[in-house]
Amino acid sequence: MPAASSPSDRSSVERTQLELFRSVPGDLAVRDAQDLMAWPFFSLAKTRRAAPIDFRMGATWISVEAVPEHGMATIWDADVLIWAASQLIEARDAGRPTSRLMATTPHEILAFTRRGFGKASYERLKAALDRLQSTTVATSIRQEHQRRRHRFSWINEWRERADGNGRALGIELILADWFYAGVLDRALVLTIDRAYFDLTGGLERWLYRIVRKHGGRQHGGWSFDVPHLHLKSGVLSPLRRFAFELRGIVARQPLPGYVLALEHALGRDRLTFTPIAQDPFDAAVRRVGLKPVDNRP
Repeated sequence: MPAASSPSDRSSVERTQLELFRSVPGDLAVRDAQDLMAWPFFSLAKTRRAAPIDFRMGATWISVEAVPEHGMATIWDADVLIWAASQLIEARDAGRPTSRLMATTPHEILAFTRRGFGKASYERLKAALDRLQSTTVATSIRQEHQRRRHRFSWINEWRERADGNGRALGIELILADWFYAGVLDRALVLTIDRAYFDLTGGLERWLYRIVRKHGGRQHGGWSFDVPHLHLKSGVLSPLRRFAFELRGIVARQPLPGYVLALEHALGRDRLTFTPIAQDPFDAAVRRVGLKPVDNRP
């Protein structure tokens, strides 16, 4: 009987079967995967989380597990996936071939996601890649039969590249096929405001993504029961603490493009959000990370 193949052997085989996609630097439109915006796939805490996410809502279920060494992939780590989705959609729309095997430099990812370029930023990026690789997800989402599961890690593998003299050439990574397939379906990607990367809190980052996914640009806005939001967030904190943090976010109004409010009706708290009316030109300028020019006298 032949010996079972190791994960490294399988990765090597996968690498040889994939064409290499080289990233293109620049101010690309920021794209996010709708599935990742709508469901609890990431830790929202800045401290290491090892406790799993076990989410059930109707026919949809998600299980996210972490290893103690690295902890669960966080919503800040998901910036790498937003960068990857933005690169892939830009290439597809330009008629260039795409691939799950991507070559880039840490500088490109850090610049796109508005991180610093010091040594600490590079180390944090490497730690994020480790968490994206070591976190495992099982879900019924996008499965033909809801009882069947698709299990994957966000990144199958990643490695640092160097020339013959040991000088750094960048990094390569292989995206999960589940993520890649969702990104290349035009209906499963949304453009988000580049100011998203300036949000510092995990809950407010998650809240922006779910607001953008469900509210979009509807003039009448949208609303959620606070207990429903608490369930969808996947956080470990109790509902009372979650509601307290929501009130703080409503007071600060940090979400780009939306106004938040809390209402109490029929014995329940609801979070409402409405889009801020924007000039189309200003909106386009903001999406590429520039500041609109105020030409008023």
